[in-house]
Amino acid sequence: MSLNVRESAAATGNGMHPADGHETVYVDQFIDGILDPNKPMLGPVRDGGHIIANTAPGCWGPMITPEIRGGHEVTKPVAVAGAEIGDAIAIRIKDITITSMATASGNDVILGERCVGDPYVAGKCEKCGMVYPKTVIEGIGQEAVRCASCGADATPFKFTNGYTIAFDNNRGVGVTLNKEAAETIAKEANTYAAMPENSIQNSVLTFCPADLVGLVGRLRPFMGQLGTTPAIPMPDSHNAGDFGSFLIGAPHEYGLEAAQLAHRTDGHMDIDAVRAGAILICPVKVPGGGVYLGDMHALQGDGEIAGHTADVSGTVTLQVHLIKGLNIDGPILLPVEEDLPFLAKPLSEEEKAQAEAVAASWGMNAVEESLPISVIGTGPDLNAATDNGLERAAQLLDTTVPAIKNRATITGAIEIGRHPGVIQVTFRAPVSKLAERGLLPFVNDQY
Repeated sequence: MSLNVRESAAATGNGMHPADGHETVYVDQFIDGILDPNKPMLGPVRDGGHIIANTAPGCWGPMITPEIRGGHEVTKPVAVAGAEIGDAIAIRIKDITITSMATASGNDVILGERCVGDPYVAGKCEKCGMVYPKTVIEGIGQEAVRCASCGADATPFKFTNGYTIAFDNNRGVGVTLNKEAAETIAKEANTYAAMPENSIQNSVLTFCPADLVGLVGRLRPFMGQLGTTPAIPMPDSHNAGDFGSFLIGAPHEYGLEAAQLAHRTDGHMDIDAVRAGAILICPVKVPGGGVYLGDMHALQGDGEIAGHTADVSGTVTLQVHLIKGLNIDGPILLPVEEDLPFLAKPLSEEEKAQAEAVAASWGMNAVEESLPISVIGTGPDLNAATDNGLERAAQLLDTTVPAIKNRATITGAIEIGRHPGVIQVTFRAPVSKLAERGLLPFVNDQY
């Protein structure tokens, strides 16, 4: 049984047996930028079922569309049958395919007079004062986004240094274009962006930036946003410890107190290892979980140091599995083996035999059976994010933070997902503890 989301939606998975729900849920609807647990979800999808989505570009398009209130344009959440608060949802990323033919991106400058405290959340027309104004496109270039009410330039962001990048037919490489080519694409921006029909964002290709010309990048798509719905209404791009800190005491209607950030689920990670073949295990903080996704990136180096990367439209296939009672605060990632730090990779049979020989020479009967795991940490800066990840890992394995520090030092690494405050604490964890927490089947599948 499958479900087309245009035809049906369910509130949550609350009260449903895990065997209930649809085999496949097709998603082509987007939220207005606010992840709100009080709004109906799609689905539910059954435990072991699939979600197939057509996602819209993430950062820049929504950033220059002040009608969108969260800085991104992610899919409407899908409930997982039987998911209850305290459970977890393991998401197997089966496929990520880029559909855009081109995109544009770059480093930004914020126009502070065009927002109420936060340009990602509360865009405002400087001339007429309307908050979340609807906009129209007039021509091309960085002044093309206009307030539909008064006609003023209404974008809260512009480029300091930007580029337009076009892809080959197989989506293997991209080349940054010159001004003439960028302007040609800008005139048919939605076509080149392969913009989903239900998206309301202004395509950033309209801005036609061309400060970098002829630079070649290798494409390897991943999801910048993938996770579960937070326990309180929260702007989608701020569902993380770094961006979320901007909500504390904010003057707009989505401002929070510091303690309320504990309700986040860290779905906005921008970790390039969240790609096809990986398994992401997410906390359930609302009935049904509410799996959502978006912000597909065509390529990105660790840290996303420019603040943004090549956001694209695409299709994504996920498979979801319910883990009862795991009680995690944030995501756990099982990357594909290629993405693991050298020290975290599973031991080969030869390495294990060598280690057992060393142990035997010192009178030891065995060595620890261990396999890789990556615990996500977020915070207002990289130090705070690292502390958060270490604490989550210690809680997961019922051990101490110093023990996790030692494991990450000699069997793993601290990796930067996004500057300023998303990291991975990657290390080899005891198989016995992974089995106790119900994670071993997924780790064995992966490694």
